Amino acid sequence: MTDKFYLDEAIADLHSMLDMVRWAVSRFNDAELFYGHGTDNAWDEAVSLVFYALHLPHTLTSQTGDGVFAARLTKSERSKVAELVLQRVQTRLPLPYITHEAWFCELPFYVDERVLIPRSPFAELIQSKFVPHLEGNPTRILDMCTGGGCIAIALAYAFDEAQVDAVDISGDALAVAELNIEEHGLSERVFPLYSDLFSQLEGQQYDLIVSNPPYVDAEDMADLPVEFQHEPELALAAGNDGLDLVEIMIARAGNYLTEQGVMFVEVGNSLVHMESRFPGLDIEWVELAQGGHGIFAVTKAALDSYNQQDK
Repeated sequence: MTDKFYLDEAIADLHSMLDMVRWAVSRFNDAELFYGHGTDNAWDEAVSLVFYALHLPHTLTSQTGDGVFAARLTKSERSKVAELVLQRVQTRLPLPYITHEAWFCELPFYVDERVLIPRSPFAELIQSKFVPHLEGNPTRILDMCTGGGCIAIALAYAFDEAQVDAVDISGDALAVAELNIEEHGLSERVFPLYSDLFSQLEGQQYDLIVSNPPYVDAEDMADLPVEFQHEPELALAAGNDGLDLVEIMIARAGNYLTEQGVMFVEVGNSLVHMESRFPGLDIEWVELAQGGHGIFAVTKAALDSYNQQDK
């Protein structure tokens, strides 16, 4: 059966929100889509898509319960849902690139194919203000490899007296970050800066450095599902073991941290290469209660000590 047949059939025969969600799940399962950009299963993906199409808040079910799914839809509403479902199936675009909306730390952000879709376990650390790994409230923060600015903006909300520098090498990504900074009204505290890692930051000192850099190794890059291939490769790939940028950060970050400063870096699956790449580096792997892995913390003192060793 053709995609047009499915679309026409859905518009003609389905009626309620639940009908449309169920139909979307069936189409997603039939197409064997991959998830991981805000949802991890076909049902949640379908609910997100239907709510977006109908201009309904994602918190609606928490306010009204599941009864909302019984609501009947107009023909034009069914048409919009069906067209979005087929777009997701045919293009395999991640849903946030279709809706141009992603959520991070319970905050909404604009996203498009110039930036990664936020999904970092850093959300848990930011919401807990990095306790117990960080003492006190930082006043100067660096978000290295900021992408669309989601982490930088969430940090500004968490530490409401801090200045946050949001750094990236991609001018396209910084344009998206600037949109998000303005949308959240944080232009006086969050500053998008073009820099190849630390190259344009000479003389700056930070109490906290946070980085979700490119860290996908060559093997994982070759195996990425189609959905992830829509994301900018510049924001994903980082050499054979995924640690090319991390090596530069470890070599230089100590110069940009205050005496009690701490750097947190996400390396994902590339954590398996850390010990062999950086033998003797004193880092602490962060335990994450809400899932995820691969974030380490390292102090200025540990960085300075490591970089003074004879290698």
